[in-house]
Amino acid sequence: MATMKEFREERIKKLEKLHSMGYNPYPAKANRTVMADAISANFDTLNGKSETVFGRIKSIRKFGKIAFIVVRDFSGSVQLFLQAQNLQPSNSSKGFIGIEDLNLLDTGDFIEATGEVIKTKTGEVSLALSELKLITKTLRPMPLDHESFTDKEERLRRRYVDMNVNIDVRNRFVRRSKFWQATRDFLNSKDFIEVNNNVLEVTAGGADANPFVTHMDALGQDFFLRISHELPLKRLLVAGFEKVFEIGPRFRNENYSDEHLPEHNAMEWYWASADWEMGMELTEEMIRYVCDKTWGTRQFTLADGQQVDFGKDGEHFERISFVKILKDQYDIDVFESEMPEIQAKLKAENLEVEKTDNRIRSLDKLWKKYRKTIAGPVFLVDIPVFMQPLAKTNASDTRLTEQFNLVFGGSEMCKAFSELNDPIDQLNRFKEQQKMRDAGDDEAQMLDIDFVEALEYGMPPACGLGYSERIFWSLEGISAREGIPFPQLKSEVDETTKDIYPDIKFN
Repeated sequence: MATMKEFREERIKKLEKLHSMGYNPYPAKANRTVMADAISANFDTLNGKSETVFGRIKSIRKFGKIAFIVVRDFSGSVQLFLQAQNLQPSNSSKGFIGIEDLNLLDTGDFIEATGEVIKTKTGEVSLALSELKLITKTLRPMPLDHESFTDKEERLRRRYVDMNVNIDVRNRFVRRSKFWQATRDFLNSKDFIEVNNNVLEVTAGGADANPFVTHMDALGQDFFLRISHELPLKRLLVAGFEKVFEIGPRFRNENYSDEHLPEHNAMEWYWASADWEMGMELTEEMIRYVCDKTWGTRQFTLADGQQVDFGKDGEHFERISFVKILKDQYDIDVFESEMPEIQAKLKAENLEVEKTDNRIRSLDKLWKKYRKTIAGPVFLVDIPVFMQPLAKTNASDTRLTEQFNLVFGGSEMCKAFSELNDPIDQLNRFKEQQKMRDAGDDEAQMLDIDFVEALEYGMPPACGLGYSERIFWSLEGISAREGIPFPQLKSEVDETTKDIYPDIKFN
């Protein structure tokens, strides 16, 4: 079998031939009157009419003075039927490719084809061509349908090939678009205002995460890439906005996993005058709306076989207690148990004990182990104040916050709470977080004095919620890297590329 270099060299010869004949193999536009799938779907209406399609060649079969080409666009495929006596002959000034020069075309090339909608003798809906134009000459062949393109590393590095060969992968990203559009549409329908805030921040806040650092030459100062949308959106509540949200990327300089990417998209909303109970009802309504619009169902089978059903409108998700779970499952009192006891339990559960572990990280490890068993959906509640520096204290038990986390598929998919708006309390909690950072906890939150000063001007009571595209990945039953079009991978250049471009010095 020919190598990629040999395929490429053969196509370059065809490209040079086209140039020598006066063709432009890369014109600026293509014409189209109908999508490929509409020809079959609307055959009774289109039968006998002249239509123009534009797409990529999937296959070419030539038999003397007749030929068949299958062309595919975003909607699907259609067969083109070519007869020498009916097809315009080659004419470089008009861009026509006649059947005599069909050998200059290859699978993968983009073409524009005009002809009459017919059914062949075998009953295949087709276009009987009168005109054929080359729109883009390709130098590398796409794998054919019968050729596998399943190597995970290769698929992720050349996702543009993956989506051509594996249409289900491409369709996944259509659903990803619908997921975020449904999120936006739902919030717009509830009179939330979308705002885009800065990605670069002087202080990274709003989450327990290690930030990326960059430098702005214009100001001669280091900045952090945001780890959360939270604090700027809450500043907008101080500014007089009452319902705001943002959808966009956030960055957390942490390891890759099936559930996490250092760069990912997320959404957060903030609703002045609402508390966590109102937030839970809105979350139930929103997740059902997004599922309906994205997948057309509320019932899912996840990658590990867990069944998730988001239920009927008006039904409430079960609530489970963080405090009770750790007591029932591990006999740990989150308030009273000493660190040696907690660390002993971590070891007994075969969980890692690190020197920098503090109470918060240790309790969280125990919870996360149990969390894997929860299919959900449930709301996790009763989260201690010392574990959440940005949430309001629960009036019925001041040791707890008014926080809820949506849990399904063994993961926490949404985090929300009644927002802390007491500036003195907020400052004290920031100080506790800063002590943790000083003790070596890189994920503890930074002390953001500007946010404290904003609270001193007055922020109304509010509920806020955030979720990331991890919800999408989970309901699709895929890993995080499979869930984005072009995941980051360690840079490398394969030997084929080095062989094809010998004059380029690769790092």
